[in-house]
Amino acid sequence: MGRAKEIIVKVINSKVANDFVKKTHYSGKVVPNSTLHFGCFLDNKLHGVMQYGPSINKKGTINLVEGTGWNEFIELNRMAFNDYLPKYSESRCIAISIKLIKKNAPQIKWIISFADGTQCGDGTIYRASGFKLVGLKKNTSMWKNTVTKERMQDMQFYHTMTKKDKNWVRLDGNMLKYIYLIDKTMQITKEVLPFTEIDKQGAGMYKGKKITLQERRVND
Repeated sequence: MGRAKEIIVKVINSKVANDFVKKTHYSGKVVPNSTLHFGCFLDNKLHGVMQYGPSINKKGTINLVEGTGWNEFIELNRMAFNDYLPKYSESRCIAISIKLIKKNAPQIKWIISFADGTQCGDGTIYRASGFKLVGLKKNTSMWKNTVTKERMQDMQFYHTMTKKDKNWVRLDGNMLKYIYLIDKTMQITKEVLPFTEIDKQGAGMYKGKKITLQERRVND
């Protein structure tokens, strides 16, 4: 794991976290309801941020794990790491953040997160961190301006004048849903998909480009 073992993960304030995410995350945006912010430090400098918060669609998400209470799950809704951090940093930082949540917020039983293949990737980091794949569907909600490279979601797109601009195209890709059970006694109610399903559906993506799991293993 090399220098990834030297990374220190600790809670930071929202302003520091939000500023870093806006500068580093591919979307350039934060999730407004993030309530728990972890900073990842190496050589005494901030090089990564993870933000957790209540799921935006709690009513539609709570039943994914049997017997879940209203405040017993949380969403990892932003991860932003710069290139200074070494290989395996993301999975190590996720593991540390989960340990801290388990220790300081024992009411949290599981975590949900999403991988957006249209803009980033298919969730390699989540698979390496022990998350289960519970959803894989076509993502038709993202648009990109072929000239300015700006990206926009459906709701925002259709409520602005940009829909009249012919330079906007719908992005191709998939949305993958992952769950991590902190409480191993709990049961996921949806079918847990084998990771091979990603290739079967042609959903493998890395930085917005098609790739298979086998190709990724070779590159690693």
